[in-house]
Amino acid sequence: MRQVNNTLRRLDHVFAAVDHGSLRQAARVLRVRESCVSRNIVALEQLLDMQLFDRDVHGVRLTEAGRAWVDLVRAHYEGLQDALAGGSRGHQDAKTVRIGLCAQMGRTFVARLIDRFGRLHPDVCVAIEDVPLEQCLAAIRRRRLDIVFTHGLENAALCRSEIFAHERLFVLLPCYHALADRPAVTWADLADTCLLVSGGSSRDLRLLENIAANGGPTVQICRASEATVILKVQLGQGVTLAGEGFARTVAIDATVWKPIRGQSSVSSIKAVWLESNPKRALLRLVGTARNMVTATRPPTPVNAGSTERRGAISDVTP
Repeated sequence: MRQVNNTLRRLDHVFAAVDHGSLRQAARVLRVRESCVSRNIVALEQLLDMQLFDRDVHGVRLTEAGRAWVDLVRAHYEGLQDALAGGSRGHQDAKTVRIGLCAQMGRTFVARLIDRFGRLHPDVCVAIEDVPLEQCLAAIRRRRLDIVFTHGLENAALCRSEIFAHERLFVLLPCYHALADRPAVTWADLADTCLLVSGGSSRDLRLLENIAANGGPTVQICRASEATVILKVQLGQGVTLAGEGFARTVAIDATVWKPIRGQSSVSSIKAVWLESNPKRALLRLVGTARNMVTATRPPTPVNAGSTERRGAISDVTP
């Protein structure tokens, strides 16, 4: 039993280091000394005869072998932790769907989905919370959240994912910006501009890479909240992004929202949930989302002569 406890403690320390990218931060979360985290990680590496982490002055990051091992082991570890903690909530939670939001984009679609689901299933409670990108999979696998809506989460073992919608991107400019009078802008128009992205937000890294690679603005990840990023825009220190649903409903002093047109002007809205989650209310929510997509998808012409499967319909057409 002692050996089992030691192994679980070592796994706790390894996965805390994975989540935080730092032994110091992992130790703070676990409320132990940094040397204790380091010692337990080394002990597990010796047991596995494998180096899990590369270490430098900036923190720790998984080696290629370490990443493969973590992908294989983590779902089982989190399931065991949940079972040991009595995490199975039983029937009292069956009538609640817990939704995590991990992106500013796509909230218009989520709002419409929850409204329709509430009218179809008034006996089910819907709980909504924000969740950081790095915590999404752990929250789903341990069933703290039933489903997460995001755009930056890669497919993971034991999880299902579907793209339900797309949303046009808008850029927030200072009102005195040279492009403020245009009806729409391209990334090339913003080539000499700094695109500010909050370090605490869920970032679509692939989208940002495409923007930078195609002659767009320089991307700057800020150690600031989204509210502070907006303040920087007001001060003329750069521009920032949001989905159309947010841009259409939130006016910000001394700034103007402009739609992006052309390549990389749309962000996808993905839902991720645990494939083995038996909750009937979750399955009904996913079914409602699929029905919404089907209901808004344009009909296929009778003589189209194509069997290619259409993707999810856009929440907002660019």
